[in-house]
Amino acid sequence: HNKAWDVQLKGSGRTAFSRQGDGLCPLGPAIREYLVSEAMHALGVPTTRSLALVSTGDTVLRQQQEPGGIVTRVAASHLRIGTFEYAAAHLDLNALQQLCDYAIARHYPESAPSLNPSLSLLENVVLSQARLIAHWLSLGFVHGVMNTDNTAISGETIDYGPCAFMEDYQPAMVFSSIDTIERYAYNNQPPIAHWNLSRLASCLLPLIDPDIEKAKGLATEVLDRFMPTFQDHYCQFMGAKLGLEQATLEDQTLIEGFLDLLHHTQSDFTLSFYYLDSALDPQSDLCEWSAFVSDSPQRDRWLRTWRDRLGKEKRPSTYIKAFMKTINPAIIPRNHRIEEVIREVYASEDMTLFHRLLSAITSPFDIQDGTQDLMSPALPDQRVFKTFCGT
Repeated sequence: HNKAWDVQLKGSGRTAFSRQGDGLCPLGPAIREYLVSEAMHALGVPTTRSLALVSTGDTVLRQQQEPGGIVTRVAASHLRIGTFEYAAAHLDLNALQQLCDYAIARHYPESAPSLNPSLSLLENVVLSQARLIAHWLSLGFVHGVMNTDNTAISGETIDYGPCAFMEDYQPAMVFSSIDTIERYAYNNQPPIAHWNLSRLASCLLPLIDPDIEKAKGLATEVLDRFMPTFQDHYCQFMGAKLGLEQATLEDQTLIEGFLDLLHHTQSDFTLSFYYLDSALDPQSDLCEWSAFVSDSPQRDRWLRTWRDRLGKEKRPSTYIKAFMKTINPAIIPRNHRIEEVIREVYASEDMTLFHRLLSAITSPFDIQDGTQDLMSPALPDQRVFKTFCGT
């Protein structure tokens, strides 16, 4: 397709940028990256892809001894905000300008003819990140380590370390074993993205304008667009999950009401959306949806409000149901299922469950024969709350 791609080996050993690390990766985190990145691609989220997964035959020492693995990762590029931070801190202004020019040519060529290409680059990255984070939240995805080196200039999701999808809706959910202060919690991902983008802006200031105070003013105006743009995309994504084709910011109350309902009833995020269409008919017994969201006055009030709102779009219920089934996945790579795969591979090198799960999550909107068990939330003794980066 006449596009350039970057290929990177995750877990191949030390590089000049490994600091005190060994650059190795246990096979378990490599498996997690492969499965989750391919699931995200199938869900329509901009993401790096996993081309290959191999066992190295070596042993990697982390919390314990584990078999080593390598993921071959493919991306639009591996330029990160951290790349710009490195250039700004360690290289000269000419090198920073070369990096900026390269990023524009690679990802945002429309910025090249701008009167201020560096500012235009910042604007494009801000807009792409706002949409990406909104997409994450609409799927209940928690990245786990949203530092600047895990923020791709291209707007792709990158570096699947201690990531996971929520089961029951908990806004402050954290999965990373090292995130003890909830910095990268589910609901904290938008402000963290904004903070990361401010780091990019600080790097670009001397390129935006020689007058640093003027450059700060221009960059701040661009950064201030992040939250409104995020909110707009979030409303569109979440509104679509509720069956709305023309969601507006006025629908935020409806969206928040549904999330409050899920939080109050400790309902499964993914399946509560997936089966919601069965509650569209006021005369239905809600048999499928009610299995995931327990009966309450709050539920009944929200349902009436939701049905009234859908009625304003004047579309037949059959159309709305079909539309919702293209938006709300039935199957996600649930944490306990990934852990089952890892245990099976560690114990016997058997990849059967890996391929079964991969097949299901790469067709996330379809319930295939024999995959219904992969839809189910974890039982209490199956819950996995902590995941590890590995590298």
